[in-house]
Parts: sequence; structure tokens; C-alpha cells
Amino acid sequence: MRPVRLMKVFITRRIPPEGIAALTRAADCEVEQWDSDEPIPDKELERGLAGAHGLLCLLSDRVDKRLLDAAGANLKVISTLSVGVDHLALDEIKKRGIRVGYTPDVLTDTTAELAMSLLLTTCRRLPEAIEEVKNGGWTTWKPLWMCGYGLTQSTVGIIGLGRIGQAIARRLKPFGVQRYLYTGRQPRPEEAAEFQAEFVSVPQLAAQSDFIVVACSLTPATRGLCNKDFFQKMKKTAVFVNISRGDVVNQDDLYQALASGQIAAAGLDVTTPEPLPTNHPLLTLKNCGKNSQRVLLQWSGVGPRLLLTSSQMTLMLTVPRPHLENYCLSVFPFCLFSYLVNNFVPS
Repeated sequence: MRPVRLMKVFITRRIPPEGIAALTRAADCEVEQWDSDEPIPDKELERGLAGAHGLLCLLSDRVDKRLLDAAGANLKVISTLSVGVDHLALDEIKKRGIRVGYTPDVLTDTTAELAMSLLLTTCRRLPEAIEEVKNGGWTTWKPLWMCGYGLTQSTVGIIGLGRIGQAIARRLKPFGVQRYLYTGRQPRPEEAAEFQAEFVSVPQLAAQSDFIVVACSLTPATRGLCNKDFFQKMKKTAVFVNISRGDVVNQDDLYQALASGQIAAAGLDVTTPEPLPTNHPLLTLKNCGKNSQRVLLQWSGVGPRLLLTSSQMTLMLTVPRPHLENYCLSVFPFCLFSYLVNNFVPS
């Protein structure tokens, strides 16, 4: 009798053992991982993925046609430890009948908290104030010294009123925001009703908002959305925060807007590239705060994402295709996550 061949799963980065344990407990898998915190080189990724049945990857791993060709016909499942999927060549993946899983909503609260941190940090000029204290700039009290901008009675514009956009709006309520604006592909009256938010065009949102938070996904329509024209419409006292994707913003145009005083300040959780080179012009500005994404990845977010990603992998490798056929054409849906956890993550 021939021995049963184990399914091979390749993981592109060093992850906590809980994720690997959940995978190996729930399915007969041979797990191989790139044992480093640094991104895996392309050649090593191609080598590791060759012949694999499953790939557990990160947002920084670009899965394109070249990599899929190198993987071979065995590859049946890709599970990405990310909220977005713009690093995956979904059309090419769909052609090959590969199932895809991702992890929306797990980081919704964490990302919304970070957005609030960036809003408060930038509008109250906290990094500048800390530097002034350290460098002896604080000599005496001056009426207008280090004055910032308040959220109370302000107008906040949110680009993308999805899960994260709504979570941000809820956290803004206690600050006494007077008016909420939002924009997106289409109006979302049911979601907007909670905040009495008004659906407006992008130019209207830019012109009328005191604070702007970008929380949309990256699509062809949103790539470069926040550009010179956008920033020129903003108030000179406005604060701009981006927690979506770096490519939504034209960074050269943002730099010019900040350096010239066209807008007051910006708080960035995402950039292109990541990390920014240390000599990047944005990092020379006092009114531009750049957060390391590591702040976002607290264990309360990473742990559930690892278990969820491992559970997706197990389910899609072990459940017969007919039972999941409707869910495997593009992105694995959130509606199956409870099924995943209940059936494949040991308590």
C-alpha cells in the first residue's frame, strides 16, 4: 500500500507558532515557512511554492502570473493574512480555479483606533510639541504657540464608509463632531443614518471638510484619487489622514500641499513604498506624521488573523469543491468565517 502524500503548505514569513499549530492540527499538512521576519526574495518564494497545495502569504507578497506559473498545478488555495487583496492577481487566480481566503473585519477596531490616534496627533501637533520640549523650544507661555485644531463642532469627511469608515465615525461621536460627510462608489443610506452623514462628491468633501480620513479600498478608480486638484480644494486649516493604501495618494502632490501650507497637516499610516526611504521629502516636514504599521499589528489583531487564515487554508484544502464552488471564484467571503472557526479551530 502506497503511503498517503501530505499536502504541502508554504508560508512566506515567520509567524507565531499558534498559526502553524492550528493548521497542522486540523489537516494533514506538511508546513514549510520562510524563517525570517524580512520579506522573502522572489527566487526563494518560487522555490518554496513549487509543488505546494496551499500558500499562506502577506500583503507585501505579490502573487502574479509569474509566481503562479512557478507554483505549478498543485496550488489549490491562497490564504492571505491581510484585509486587502490588491497584491493578488485575482483574474489569473480565478482562471486556474484557485480558492482565495482573506481576513476582513479582524483589524477593523484596531485600524479605527489608529485613525483616531493619527487625527489627534496631527490636529494637536503632538510630535512638534514633544520635539519643542526636548530641544528647549518651550521657554514661556505664548497665546498662539503650538495652537492646533479641534474636532468639536468640526466637519469630518470620510472617503469610504465601509466597516472601517463606520468604526472611525463611531469613535468620533464623543468628540462632538458637528457634521459628517462621506463619499464612495454609491450612497449607503442605511449605514450613514447612524451618523446623519451626507453623501457628497469627492470635490465637495475636499472643500467642506475640516478633517479628511481616507478609508477606501485601492481600486483603479481610487488610485491617485488624492492628488494636486484634491489638495487644492481643501481648506488651509484642514488635516488629512490616510489609513487605506499608499497608492490612493499622490505623494508628490501631498508633499507640495504640506510644504506650501495649502493644508495644515497629514497623518499617514500607509505610503508607497513601505517603509519610506529615510531621505524621502515627506519625512522632512514637521506637519506630516508617519506611523510604522507595526503599531497597528498588536497581538489582539494578529492572533485572530493567524487563526482565521490557517482555518481558511484548512477548510479550502479539505472540503470537497462542490460544497464551496460558489465561494471560490474570487475572494473567500466573510459569511463562511464562523463556519471555519467552529469546525476547524480547536477551542
